[in-house]
Amino acid sequence: MATISVPTAQPARRWTLVRKGLTLSIGVVAALLTVGWAGLQIAPEPFAALAQAQPPLTVVPLPAGLPAPVERFYRLTYGEQIPLITTAVVRGRGTMRLGGVQVPIRFRFTHEAGQNFRQEMDLTWFGLPLFRGYDSYLDGHGRTNLPGAEEGAGFDQGSNVSVWASALNWFPAILVTDPRVRWEPVDAATALLVAPFGSGKEVLVVRFDPASGKVQYVESMKYRAGADQQALWINGIWFEDGKPWTQLDVEDVRYNLDVHAHIRAEQP
Repeated sequence: MATISVPTAQPARRWTLVRKGLTLSIGVVAALLTVGWAGLQIAPEPFAALAQAQPPLTVVPLPAGLPAPVERFYRLTYGEQIPLITTAVVRGRGTMRLGGVQVPIRFRFTHEAGQNFRQEMDLTWFGLPLFRGYDSYLDGHGRTNLPGAEEGAGFDQGSNVSVWASALNWFPAILVTDPRVRWEPVDAATALLVAPFGSGKEVLVVRFDPASGKVQYVESMKYRAGADQQALWINGIWFEDGKPWTQLDVEDVRYNLDVHAHIRAEQP
């Protein structure tokens, strides 16, 4: 009987090709990950400043009758004279946490103090904008282009909380010069910030550091985008999350510019 010879080189050759293919695929994936990571290390250029010079600020005396921790905070922040602030433009850069990855951002928040705002935030890669998050609050109503956000009464309430929390962060003078706002005492380190919301009111709990006198915590019950009930919101962080989703490094704040047209411009 004739003996049939079975070649053994062909399976070995196939395995060699498979290994080369796997090595190539792993190399491509590694290269893509390296490029992707490199793109996230490059900070973007900041948003352009509005082409206006900041006018001189008018000041008024610090009002009497404030709760003790509130008065201490304002004396530390401004002294005896409080500036009259009507608008503010806050610019800077930072990062946003997306699925555990820190993505570079730039932001520009434009406020008609205590009234309306327009907030712009670009997510970037290699310094180039990939997506612009946008939200605004005009005449008591919020708008956004963020995925999953549902506009309506709940979103309006959440946006109104942002009006007053932003003021406390970047232009707290408005909270003692706006006659619609009042402070109510709680204890030696806590006060209630009572501000308008439509025909009603909004209440934020403000806790001050006993040692430094600075604001330590700002707390509010606030509607979360897409949710049908309020949740506890502390220092811009949802209590159930436990950590911030953005890190904002403010680089420039300018007051009392003419921002009427900019706030009301069409969404990009």
